[in-house]
Amino acid sequence: MTWGAHRTGSWGARAAVAALAVGILAVPSCARFDDSASTPFSPEPTFDAGPGFGPQDPTTTTTPPSSSQAPAGPCVDPDPAVIVTCLESTGGLVTMPDGNSALVTERQTGRILQVAPETDPVEFARIPVEGSGDGGLLDIALSPTFAEDRLVYAYITTASDNRVVRIAAGDAPKDVLTGIPRGATGNNGAIEFVSPTELAVLTGDAGNPTAATDPASRAGKLLKMELPAPGTAPTPSVVLSGIGTAGDVCRDPNGNLWVTDRTPLEDRLQRVGADGSTGAGPAWTWPDRPGVAGCAAAPDGIAVALTDAKAVAVIGTDPGTGAVTAAPVVTLEDRYGRLRGASASADGLLWVSTVNKSGGEPGPTDDRVVRIQFPAGGGGFD
Repeated sequence: MTWGAHRTGSWGARAAVAALAVGILAVPSCARFDDSASTPFSPEPTFDAGPGFGPQDPTTTTTPPSSSQAPAGPCVDPDPAVIVTCLESTGGLVTMPDGNSALVTERQTGRILQVAPETDPVEFARIPVEGSGDGGLLDIALSPTFAEDRLVYAYITTASDNRVVRIAAGDAPKDVLTGIPRGATGNNGAIEFVSPTELAVLTGDAGNPTAATDPASRAGKLLKMELPAPGTAPTPSVVLSGIGTAGDVCRDPNGNLWVTDRTPLEDRLQRVGADGSTGAGPAWTWPDRPGVAGCAAAPDGIAVALTDAKAVAVIGTDPGTGAVTAAPVVTLEDRYGRLRGASASADGLLWVSTVNKSGGEPGPTDDRVVRIQFPAGGGGFD
């Protein structure tokens, strides 16, 4: 496998580009607002991002000369928003506390890489996973005390199940939650810390919709659990049932959890309030099923990666209540291909990862991690 880092010049030039506004377009879509909506929306969205960020023509991109700039090659991307290139198909993505780097996983190889602008990727860890089908190294989350303990939690597929593990660099992974059903499909899952000691775990239906509604099964659920003491088994509680193909779970600054998943009828965004309330139904639905995946939450907006629509949707929310306030807007359509991971950094930028090597049409620098200004509807992050 060949992989490398994107190098396009000085940090100042890249920061200036990253600060540009992204063109977005309001998208009529099917929704259920948390507050009553005065008019319904058409269920047929369009995906036209308008002008804004996108791949740059290498013949017109200007870059200040630099003696450290990498020579042109197959893994050098001229787009200044691209952070890293030539990855295998990605899984999870999480930004680091420094705001200028992230951890990204390769779903099938089990590698966790730390990536940053103008820097070659650094392998943080490599763990054994079963990467056949849609399984593998599917999501990661930093320990709430990462600065002190350097621990990472991951949702993975093994030969017998899906599970959550804890990873320390240079050490074998330690089991946290095992026994999540595994199937030929429907293995994707996600994790997010709710508090320093409580973890939310989103599980897919393992290709069996019946299991998603079975209280005895851990498939197709949003679970919450206290991190277990060494040598003890966790006792997760069920927050949501009926999850189809799991997308992601993310937490906004007000403590609300947002969940994306795909069902045969529609793709969904669901909200769980900080008090545990789930409302009367999804906060938003997409009957055209654009392939909702990773999510990132700002005080006034949720960004959702759309794998099949090759775009990012941003849903405006009320900073106080978390209620959805407007129809989604869509950006980055057809700019980078199929998108999966999404994570927000402390400086208000949005990081996304591509999965063009998994069911797409990969270009010479795929797969990639891209960093842009958080589109309209999203503000700074805590």
